[in-house]
Amino acid sequence: MFSKILIANRGEIALRIQRACREMGIKTVAVHSTADADAMHVRLADEAVCIGPPSSRDSYLNVAAILSAATITGAEAIHPGYGFLSENAEFAETVEEHGLAFIGPTAQHIRMMGDKITAKTTMRELGVPLVPGSDGALPDLQSAREVAERVGYPVLIKAAAGGGGRGMKVAKTADEIEEAWTVARTEARAAFGNDEVYLEKYLNRPRHIELQILGDAHGNVVHFGERDCSLQRRHQKLLEEAGSPALTDAEREEIGRTSTEALARMGYRNAGTLEFLYQDGQFCFIEMNTRLQVEHPVTEMVCSVDLVREQIRIAAGEKLGYTQKDIKMSGHAIECRINAENPATFAPSPGTVNVFHAPGGLGVRMDSALYAGYRIPPYYDSMIAKLIVHAPTRQEAIARMQRALDECVVDGVQTVIPLHRKILADPSFQKGDYTIHWLENFVAEQTKS
Repeated sequence: MFSKILIANRGEIALRIQRACREMGIKTVAVHSTADADAMHVRLADEAVCIGPPSSRDSYLNVAAILSAATITGAEAIHPGYGFLSENAEFAETVEEHGLAFIGPTAQHIRMMGDKITAKTTMRELGVPLVPGSDGALPDLQSAREVAERVGYPVLIKAAAGGGGRGMKVAKTADEIEEAWTVARTEARAAFGNDEVYLEKYLNRPRHIELQILGDAHGNVVHFGERDCSLQRRHQKLLEEAGSPALTDAEREEIGRTSTEALARMGYRNAGTLEFLYQDGQFCFIEMNTRLQVEHPVTEMVCSVDLVREQIRIAAGEKLGYTQKDIKMSGHAIECRINAENPATFAPSPGTVNVFHAPGGLGVRMDSALYAGYRIPPYYDSMIAKLIVHAPTRQEAIARMQRALDECVVDGVQTVIPLHRKILADPSFQKGDYTIHWLENFVAEQTKS
């Protein structure tokens, strides 16, 4: 097992990894920008190294600075968390070339799954169901027209190297295909330096279902059930729950078996998440995230497993030590992402936190690096906390989350807590009757009123 790990991230996820390391008796090294000198993950680490100015490009994306910090502190491994360099295959390769362990998948699998077209081709060959669409990148507009006619409108044109909703455009009719094609390619080129796009059938009322998996270096792969991540705004998740209120036990078992068999054949190692669109009883693979997910706590709550601890064990060469039949899901969990944003306009709201009070009680977990007096910098993602609850049933989990939100105090900046209260009180949400389009429509109605 490692004796010291460098955490190449910031905020609540850096603190989350520190906690797992401390319980395992592993020392931690925090890296930070000058803007994060007073951050909680810096204060609580065994060692801290400043790696650059506030800009992510010059600090948390600065590979040379991160590797130098690992070298001078004697770290044996690097955990990338999520975001930043977590799905950068070149970074994973460079880490291992420097004699350090990368706590994540192999560079080969990061690269394979990072390209949406390659990922879909691979999954198709492994027997995982896909959304109908093009077999690969579209060479020209005419090809896009032909595929769209074959699968039927509406269609979605997506960047091959995309993420976060960038490089994605819907064409509802043949008259809109040229504009969607042009805009998607332009956005993809600007955001990712790659203008390759592909086409999928646009599903009008799907849910976003993802499956958490772990694989070790000895050929063992298991899953920890699904998360329903359908509540999204502009393709950014806001609330997640485990399990999904839409699935039957038979559907859970089938998609779990199909996914783990596919990843075992790939020889996949460490944590990963397969993401699907689900509609009318059918699962369609859309992408794979080769890293720890923001919403991993809901899975931890229903499965009583420390996924970060498991990541570290796997990276150290240990076997999982359990099989699929040993994993039991119990109760229901909900996570609300607390962003420092205006709850109506979603404009970022950086600034000083005057008062911070985390809710507590049975089945309540708050993952956050906030403290009273902390100044939220304007340079990074606006998520400042994750509030997670667990209860025996979904209705009890909703009630517990409502109570926890009422207890949560973040004074000095705006947050989306008022929006979460409205979502949880809505009859459609309480019945579990929502799709990936529901939140956009809900927000629009709230704005009107």
